[in-house]
Amino acid sequence: MTIIITAFERSPDGGKGLARDTRVRWALEEVGQPYEVRRLSFHAMKEPAHLALHPFGQIPTYEEGDLALFETGAIVLHIAERHAGLLPDDANARARATAWMFAALNTVEPPILELATARLLEGDKPWNKERMPLVEDRVRDRLNLLSARLGDADWLDGAFSAGDLMMVSVLLRLRSSGILDEFPNLAAYVARGEARPAYRRAFAAQLAVNTGKRPS
Repeated sequence: MTIIITAFERSPDGGKGLARDTRVRWALEEVGQPYEVRRLSFHAMKEPAHLALHPFGQIPTYEEGDLALFETGAIVLHIAERHAGLLPDDANARARATAWMFAALNTVEPPILELATARLLEGDKPWNKERMPLVEDRVRDRLNLLSARLGDADWLDGAFSAGDLMMVSVLLRLRSSGILDEFPNLAAYVARGEARPAYRRAFAAQLAVNTGKRPS
């Protein structure tokens, strides 16, 4: 059965790998599964056909035969459970990798998204100057604990897993802020994720959507 995912017709980030379809592309590349992409305009994302797949009118979605999924965490977890390469064989290690996926999405990403909102959408508000340090410190609080847990290890829990894929994807959103550079081991951790051949293929495919150039 052909796997079909949805993506922006033109990504708001211009192809920097921050659109959430990149996470799904990366997972599929890691497990060696081919897929097709249905590109959507912002208008089409709010039309009934897409709302039937994603009730909130966002991307990405995942279709495989009779199965339709939304939310990147659910999609990546499904891919990891269905195909070898993203979850360990040991049951306890698999559970820990899944926990890191949830940690990335539920604990680390929310303050990072709050920072992005404060920078991009609230920069002209009169109270932004006073609020910004508080928002940045909430991000640093999370990164301090994550940095301490990672230490000098390459990955969060032994070998690379879906937990690392999701955590790296979340941390990438901090690059433009400069905050990630305050934590050298986390910056190196993200760089290791970006250096993986599967990530490079996913990034190139997403970039090609925005530049019109076919990935090499």
